[in-house]
Amino acid sequence: MNLRPMMPAAVLAAALLTGAAQPGRAAEGAPEPIFHPLKGGSAAASPPFSESVRAGDMLYLSGQIGTDASGKLVPGGIRAETRQLMENIGAALARGGSSFANVVQCTVALADIGEWAAFNEVYRGYFGKRYPARMAYATTGLALGARAEVQCIAAVPH
Repeated sequence: MNLRPMMPAAVLAAALLTGAAQPGRAAEGAPEPIFHPLKGGSAAASPPFSESVRAGDMLYLSGQIGTDASGKLVPGGIRAETRQLMENIGAALARGGSSFANVVQCTVALADIGEWAAFNEVYRGYFGKRYPARMAYATTGLALGARAEVQCIAAVPH
C-alpha cells in the first residue's frame, strides 16, 4: 500500500479500513467514506472540517467544545462546558448512526490540566462501566477560549 507520510490519522485509518490505496479513494468494492458536514453557518464561514466521517463501520468525530445552538460557549466553567460538549458528542454520534455505548476511543484537550478531576466527574457519567480508550493532554489554547475539547471514534452497529 502506498500511503503518503503526511496523511492525517483519520484519513489513514479510513484508508486502512476500506483498503483504499490513496486518500479519498476507496478500494474497489469498498464503500466510499460518508462526510457529515458541520451544521449551521454559511459554507464560506464554516471551518474546513466535517462534523464526522463514516468509513465502513467506524465513525470519526471531529473535536467538540461546549457550545450551545447559537455557537457560543456555555457559561459556568469546566463542568458546564464538559456537559455541553458531551451532549454535542451524543448528538453527533446519533446523526452518524452510533451512540456513547459504541465509542472506542477519545482524545481530550484541556486548557488547564488542573481541571482534570472536574472534567472526569462529568465525562464518566456519559459511559456505563465500560470506558473507551483515552488520551488527554493540556494545551495553551482552544477554539473560542474553551476549557475542553473532545474527539471520538465510535463503531457503527449494523
